[in-house]
Amino acid sequence: MKATNLKFKLIDSYLGLLENLSPDNKLELISKLSDSLKSSKKNNENPSDKSLDDLSGAFIFDKSSDDLIKELKESRNFNRQIERF
Repeated sequence: MKATNLKFKLIDSYLGLLENLSPDNKLELISKLSDSLKSSKKNNENPSDKSLDDLSGAFIFDKSSDDLIKELKESRNFNRQIERF
């Protein structure tokens, strides 16, 4: 199945969910979608903004993941005190 067909199916499924909304709720949804498009245009204009994909691999650690997990588990402190009634 092509990506465009998947997009149209997704849109149709959203429309099916929105059918039962009142006209006022639909107008409010349109307003919020419009605002989100306006804000996304502003964010795209700023080249200093980084996406989440740009941050992948940013955590550099010289230990293996197993060593890191072991170290984290060993550093836990449980000092829970149960109060009596």
